[in-house]
Amino acid sequence: MTRHPHMMPPATAPASPTTSPPCQARVFVVDDDVAFLRAVSRLLRAAGFRVVMHNSAAELLADLRPDTQGCVISDLMMPDMDGWALQAALHQADSLLPLVFLTGHGDVATCVHAMRAGAEDFLTKEAPQEAWLAAVARALARNQLELARQAQLRALRRPFELLTARECEVLQHVVDGQLNKQISADLSIHERTVKLHRTHITTKLGVRSVAELTRMVQAAGVFPQVTTSAEI
Repeated sequence: MTRHPHMMPPATAPASPTTSPPCQARVFVVDDDVAFLRAVSRLLRAAGFRVVMHNSAAELLADLRPDTQGCVISDLMMPDMDGWALQAALHQADSLLPLVFLTGHGDVATCVHAMRAGAEDFLTKEAPQEAWLAAVARALARNQLELARQAQLRALRRPFELLTARECEVLQHVVDGQLNKQISADLSIHERTVKLHRTHITTKLGVRSVAELTRMVQAAGVFPQVTTSAEI
């Protein structure tokens, strides 16, 4: 990327982030322009953020782990792997790190494309530093909310790990609205066996009705589609 001295962060005292960054969260800054990379990193550190610098997208991706907390602030136009490729790679890896684009080559169409693809924000390098800091603070807050949501989802799904493979099959038929006789025919097992499996399911999951069971399945996202059926 061509260096643009006029795009360097202003020398004024940095504003404080709108929220205190979580202690484990880091801001990963990616730019092939080393001078600008260092300037942005100094600004973010002065505002209280923990910063990790990378001069390429590939270097960043090699540094990330599934449990990494924080956000990414990246240039758009970079050699080898540009910002679009980085965004796609993060998405493919199911990364929870929000991405903020900070580029010297911004236009409306590019901004729309980035936001539709899930970017937290799209800013030019000439934007006020307050806008950069606010975008990073929002990205970190979004990351924490998503991490909390994922933790809640894991907790909701944990009881389902107690079910056997056959009980999972029966459960899916139950929440799809099928009666014991229909489940028996579909799975080629005796109807009494179906009833026994349903008893085990409700005991393990701690529910008393199909309505309650269905709500639990929906909240955990165990099956793609569920419908309410008759009482167990």
